Amino acid sequence: MEKISELLREDLVILNLKSNDKTKIIEQLVDTVAGVENIKDKSALLKAILEREELESTGIGMGVAIPHCRTDVTDKIIVAFGRSIPGADFKSLDGKPTHLVFLIIAPEAEKDKYIKVLARISSLVRRDEFRTALMKAMTRGEVINLFAEREK
Repeated sequence: MEKISELLREDLVILNLKSNDKTKIIEQLVDTVAGVENIKDKSALLKAILEREELESTGIGMGVAIPHCRTDVTDKIIVAFGRSIPGADFKSLDGKPTHLVFLIIAPEAEKDKYIKVLARISSLVRRDEFRTALMKAMTRGEVINLFAEREK
């Protein structure tokens, strides 16, 4: 399985998200992805993610949200990460603000890998110490190293 630390690159990490609004956070992450990846249609990508979010919130609780979708605007799995110090309302299961946002985008044909990446991130963020370390990370490289250390 591909490691999160290999999918997540420094240019896909935002340590200080500009907004505390869920839609604006997703827009900022999509803009970041579209700026560095070959995305065929940025507006279609944003629409797909927001439509998925309307079906059911991707705020899993513990200060974490994992907005995600499968779409043909990309030909590979992409993972981006954003951190909001003040937090945002993602309508999380526990009702608490979301601070750590992972955006997962995958092509339609990569369903199995997509589910594995989603499950891997979900598993890692359930650990209090891991979430705390992500909140304290000072650099983009440190965020990626936190994943690499746990994926050995």
